Amino acid sequence: MSFIPPPPKLPLLLRLGIWASERITGRIMLPPRILSWYPKAAIGSGVMEALVAHEDGRMDKRMLNLIRMTASYAVACSFCVDMNSYEYRKYAITDEEAESLRGDIEHVASFSEREKLAIAYTRLVSATPLKFHPDIVEKVKAAFNEREFVILVSTAAQVNFWARLIQALGIPPAGFGE
Repeated sequence: MSFIPPPPKLPLLLRLGIWASERITGRIMLPPRILSWYPKAAIGSGVMEALVAHEDGRMDKRMLNLIRMTASYAVACSFCVDMNSYEYRKYAITDEEAESLRGDIEHVASFSEREKLAIAYTRLVSATPLKFHPDIVEKVKAAFNEREFVILVSTAAQVNFWARLIQALGIPPAGFGE
């Protein structure tokens, strides 16, 4: 169970948003329910989540899911790993690739160079303290255009936001992998 329970009564606007998210996911979503204690946080987080990148040019669903999974593992958020790894095969991610995101990806021949760079950069975005060596930044900028660079970074940052929020609230996994 989470560190605090959801409020006993949810505001109508938030109930509608929570209903929609639970209908889409098929799971009880504790994060928005608990954030309902402070509706501004719930609404702001909900808007951010509604605007998350799903596919944009060469930033396809596979690439974005690799970024989300990598960030989830990097920050050791069990809820995030559970949610972002759910049905990874649907995004053409193999078992070997999924397992390698926890550690060494270099031995996995199926990752493209762009994917390896995205994974490496996501790990940097998810590390504390944040440190970006100019060499890796230049490699990522050479492989991704400006729009793709922002999508990569904002996707990794969104997972980091959720991970820190969810872990600080003590929210357990929602059971996507069951």
